[in-house]
Amino acid sequence: MLGGVETRSSSPVFVGRADELAVLTGALARAAGGEPQALLIGGEAGVGKTRLTEEFLDEAARRGAVVAVGGCVEIGAEGLPFAPFSTALRSLHRALPGELAAAAAGQEGELARILPELGETPRGPHDEESTARLFELTARMLERLAGERTLVLVLEDLHWADTSTRHLLAYLFRTLAGGRLVLVATYRADDVHRRHPLRPLLAELDRMRTVQRIELPRFNRAEVRRQLAGILAAQPDEAFVDSVFDRSDGNAFFVEELVASRANGCRTGLTESLRDLLLVRVEVLPEAAQRVLRIVAEGGSTVEYPLLRAVAGLTEDELIEALRAAVGANILAATPDGDGYRFRHSLVREAISDDLLPGERARVNRRYAEAMEADDTLARADERVIRLASHWYYANDPAKALPAVLAASVAARRRHAYSEQLRLLERAVDLWDAAPPEVRESLRPADYTDIYPPCGCDPASAPLQRLDLLAEATVAARYGGDRERGLKISKTALRLLEEDEDPLRAAWFWTERSRLVAGVGRSDGWDEIAKARKLVQGLPPSQVHAEVLVRAAGWGMLHDPGPGNITAAERAVEYARMVGAEDIELSARITVGCLLTDSGDPERGLAEMHAVRERATELGLVPIAGRAHINLTSQLESLGRSREAVELAERGVELVQAARMMDTEAWVRGNMAESLYSLGRWEEAAEAAHRALLIGQSAAPRGSAAARLAHLALARGELAEAAARLADAHAQFGTHDNQPQHRIPLSRLAVGVAAGEGRLADVRTEAAAAITRGFPLGQHRYAWPLLLAAASAEADARGLPAADAGRADALALLRGAARNLIAPVPVWAAYAAFFRAEAARAEARDTAADWTEVESALRPLDRPYLLARARHRLAEALLSAGADREAAALLLRQAHATAERLGSRRLREDLALLAQRARLSTAPPPAPAAPPAADTDPADAFGLTSRERDVLRLVAAGNTNRRIAEELFISPKTASVHVSNILAKLGVSGRGEAAALAHRLRLLPGLTPPGEPAPRGV
Repeated sequence: MLGGVETRSSSPVFVGRADELAVLTGALARAAGGEPQALLIGGEAGVGKTRLTEEFLDEAARRGAVVAVGGCVEIGAEGLPFAPFSTALRSLHRALPGELAAAAAGQEGELARILPELGETPRGPHDEESTARLFELTARMLERLAGERTLVLVLEDLHWADTSTRHLLAYLFRTLAGGRLVLVATYRADDVHRRHPLRPLLAELDRMRTVQRIELPRFNRAEVRRQLAGILAAQPDEAFVDSVFDRSDGNAFFVEELVASRANGCRTGLTESLRDLLLVRVEVLPEAAQRVLRIVAEGGSTVEYPLLRAVAGLTEDELIEALRAAVGANILAATPDGDGYRFRHSLVREAISDDLLPGERARVNRRYAEAMEADDTLARADERVIRLASHWYYANDPAKALPAVLAASVAARRRHAYSEQLRLLERAVDLWDAAPPEVRESLRPADYTDIYPPCGCDPASAPLQRLDLLAEATVAARYGGDRERGLKISKTALRLLEEDEDPLRAAWFWTERSRLVAGVGRSDGWDEIAKARKLVQGLPPSQVHAEVLVRAAGWGMLHDPGPGNITAAERAVEYARMVGAEDIELSARITVGCLLTDSGDPERGLAEMHAVRERATELGLVPIAGRAHINLTSQLESLGRSREAVELAERGVELVQAARMMDTEAWVRGNMAESLYSLGRWEEAAEAAHRALLIGQSAAPRGSAAARLAHLALARGELAEAAARLADAHAQFGTHDNQPQHRIPLSRLAVGVAAGEGRLADVRTEAAAAITRGFPLGQHRYAWPLLLAAASAEADARGLPAADAGRADALALLRGAARNLIAPVPVWAAYAAFFRAEAARAEARDTAADWTEVESALRPLDRPYLLARARHRLAEALLSAGADREAAALLLRQAHATAERLGSRRLREDLALLAQRARLSTAPPPAPAAPPAADTDPADAFGLTSRERDVLRLVAAGNTNRRIAEELFISPKTASVHVSNILAKLGVSGRGEAAALAHRLRLLPGLTPPGEPAPRGV
């Protein structure tokens, strides 16, 4: 309506910024090639960030890109959660409705937390991965949307961004890997003081090589002259240029204001105060226009016209005239959609808002709140609750503000904006005492909290208490990653509970503090759990009681494994069943299953965990099903069942990936990497570990992934890489939480790196420290590799004079630790034999019989790297004894082929050196000069039985032992024996080599080599 009444105060000519615009257009060109781009534009207020982005967006539109802009909104002390993303996505939804719907397909409910137009948001789930799930879904939606077209997304005024927006932006900058997308964010650099919440994000983005940073300087004198010429449509007087340049100091917006002030007749008396400079044009407007400007200034960045009309108290004609004056003075502008008005520059809005008297500000905010309460169509539904809370709060009306702020906290929680929820809850706590008693008593926990009173009262009838708010705020702090704040809030709650005794509530807060102190690295959380256990002791069963028992049993499983933890976990299951808390029951049953497996009852333990996995999946409890996959894959690997672990991990990744549970997926992929390493599938293991490192949100799964990569690097002989990954793992895990499952593998890596670098003294020190700390129940899976690595280091150093001293004591310590370790399954029995042989080699007492035992134990286990190492030592022992050079040569060839396939440089070099000393070749024997006669079966040369040929055919087709057993109607154990015999007869180290050899030599008639079409019927 008023779009054509502005007087010109900005230059129609784009002045300067050619280099900056070139950077932006260059990024646009790269994005068009499928390489997503991320840019930050910073500069002081008024320097020209908006004008630069407008020019860039015009150029992007000319090149056919789809553009969307969203601005951060300043409302009171907090912005609207995800406001710029919501605005930009809403624009995309209007421009590309079908494409956006397709990009969001299947996840509309979750994505509605950011773009409400997609549908209703689900009630939950809420956990520490909720926000990461939402972020991942948003990133994938943008990538899909930008798959077929160039998309430019600009987020303005990042200095006002809420915490959730900042976190989402950082996530996108880190993880966007595909799509024709340009993501630009602008911020006011002079507002980012040392304590500004944007500062840590800027520091993080500075470290990303993928993010380009553009800093806009002020104009020089020549550029100011060009700007003035554009505004005046004539060359300015040089004296006027000097005056404007001196007074504006090259700030483009101040130049515009000085010209506008001159045009309004304010040639003299203009102070150098920024506030006065910005207000001088406002003060010459009619009183009605000034009144409207004061109202718009308190309404946020944009005010809808119907809302403004309801608040202003003017007739429509009076309002239109006032708006016409404000727009004509170039102070207000209509919004792009024509629904409302905004200030052309936020500095003017801030100056007008700051000029309001305290009582005046409260009156304006009250009128906004009353208008929105009277007519809920005056503001967008997704913003109305937050805006109401802000207006009632600044209206200084606790009776109205308390329920409004609580309702806003619920809205923030539904959007997974936990940081904003936390600030609103803290505001509610501040308002609590000021609100009238009848208002407080009318509030119900069920309406405002997810953490209901743990005392067993009905949350629908009991009044809300301050402790309920503190409980909700504690959890919001944990979910939002602000654990330090959560600790302070929980401390306040426990102080209140000292006066008002409530053991269940106190136990709940102590349990929550256990999670928080572990999360910030203060301790392992046991002291807090112990306090909670003492508080619930002797009380009737309750949900809190069950949670405390589960937490205690889980802590014991990870930190102090032993049979006593099973009792606690089983009691937790019993209590959870009594109170009907099936989620707690299922979590406790996973702990029971792990403890049973570690205690020597693996079949029962695995069955329990599988049952939980199936039940949790059936109920849609994906976090519990994900935890079941984590523990099951770990336990299967502990039992030497690596193939089963990989297959289950693949299913687990599919499950948690669909739910976007990033940390859980990182744990499952880390476990998968461990099993793939065992199976000799090292490239796949590295890929899984790298992916886990990339997507992990918390330190522990990232630390685990770094340790997996360190193991790979060490086995390949890449010592510098192994040491770097080990240091990264230590940094991630920290020193506060000494879980054996993390501590022992890191010690094993430290031993390996020290051994590779020839630091035997450090090997001994590290091994001794690990043995002194002990190997609790179930940790034999980590202890055997450590002892083996230390024994191998002693053996490799044999003959070095400096290493002889102390060897006897070191070996005695290692053997003493080995005597106390169990070897319950074949893989650990093989490790035990390997350790004994290496310890004997360290004393020059090893024999071919020792190594034959090791090689025979490893041959059926699908551990190609360990088998190759054992064959190396067996060949060495045979050659040292002067026995069977042909057998030694075969062993060397087999081990060398495995080392080549795995990429183990160190093992390859060791084998080559031994072959050179023995004058043997590691190259495979030449292929037969001619194919066998037509009536001769080539498999006869290897002595394969009829049944073994059937098994080999299925192996070559990629079948597992279980599938082979089903096909041939034999047991899986029998199938495993057949496979082991075949590998031995063919002289290969794994199933893949057996399949390759069968194809190459055409051992089985009718077997189709890879890449050739299969005959009909095969």
